[in-house]
Amino acid sequence: MNTALVLIIGIPLIEIYLFIKIGSQIGAFNTVLLILTTAVIGVAYARYEGFNTLKSGIAQLVKNEMPVYEIISGATLAFAAFLLILPGFATDLVGILLVIPLTRKILLSRFVKTNINKKRKKNNYIEGDYEDISDDNDKKL
Repeated sequence: MNTALVLIIGIPLIEIYLFIKIGSQIGAFNTVLLILTTAVIGVAYARYEGFNTLKSGIAQLVKNEMPVYEIISGATLAFAAFLLILPGFATDLVGILLVIPLTRKILLSRFVKTNINKKRKKNNYIEGDYEDISDDNDKKL
């Protein structure tokens, strides 16, 4: 079966199940309030972490290094903010895990090699052209 089809059907089923279970424990109004609260706080924190990632990326560029982790981390934060806006507890949990820097780094570590720039060999020479002019001066004397 196609993975996208399983996700399209499975995620709403999990969310509905969690709505029913949590709603029966804390009430319908509190459930809706909790979903709205997690969305607002989560998006605000995702925005804060996004600015931190942007600052880190600029620092990498100043060092003349490619900000690979920062680019992927920024895309992950945008996806996390999207998950936090969606109503539901399972998507909020995944979104919060992606927003927190430690868990985001753990989850992304298998996809991104953060020390690409460290492995790159640095050359200690300057390229240039030269012309030997000593022979021309000897002929004139």
